[in-house]
Amino acid sequence: MKKYLFITLMLTLVSALAFGQNAAQARKILDKTANIVGRKGGAAAYFSISGKYGNTSGTIAIKGNKFRANTPDAIIWYDGKTEWTYIKKNEEVNVSTPTEAQQQAMNPYKFITIYKNGFNMSMTSTAAVHNIHLVAQDKRRTIKEMYIVVNRRTNLPEQVKMRQQNGWSTIKITNFKPTNQSDATFRFNAKDFPHAEVIDLR
Repeated sequence: MKKYLFITLMLTLVSALAFGQNAAQARKILDKTANIVGRKGGAAAYFSISGKYGNTSGTIAIKGNKFRANTPDAIIWYDGKTEWTYIKKNEEVNVSTPTEAQQQAMNPYKFITIYKNGFNMSMTSTAAVHNIHLVAQDKRRTIKEMYIVVNRRTNLPEQVKMRQQNGWSTIKITNFKPTNQSDATFRFNAKDFPHAEVIDLR
C-alpha cells in the first residue's frame, strides 16, 4: 500500500512540475509575442470577429493599449481611457469607458497586457502553431477564459478566442505590419465629422 501511495505521490509531483514548466514556456512565448506586437511605434493589421459581439471585419491600428478599428459599419477610437464609436449609418458618436472585455472584443491585441496578471496558463503545440490556454484565477473576471494561437515561425498571434458570461467570441488576425502611429490616431476629432451627434454614455 505504501508503495502505491509513493508512486501516486511521485506521479503527482512530476505532473505538477511538468505543468509548471509548460506554463512558464507559454508565458515566455507570449512575452516574445507581446514585444513584437507592442512595439513602441505601433502597428496595423486586418481582423475579423464572430460570436457574442456579432460578425464583422476591418482594419485596426494599435499602439500599446490604444487602438483604432475601422469596419464597414463603424469607426472606434480608444486612447487608453475613453472610447468613441462612430456609427456611420446614423452619424452618431457614442462616448464611453469600455470594460476589459469590450476592449478585447475590438482590439485583438489587448491580450498583450492582460495575460500578465490573473490567469493560469497551459499550452499545446503543433509544427505550425502554439495554442496557449488562459483561465482566469478570479471567476468574477469579465473574461473567463482565452485561447491564443501563435505562429511558431513569426511569433505573431493568428487567432484570439475568449469566453465571457454569455459565450465565446473569436477574432482572427492577418497581415500584421509594424507601422508608426501618432497618438492623434486614437482620438475622435469632431472636426472630421461635423454632422455627427455626440452622445456621452459615461
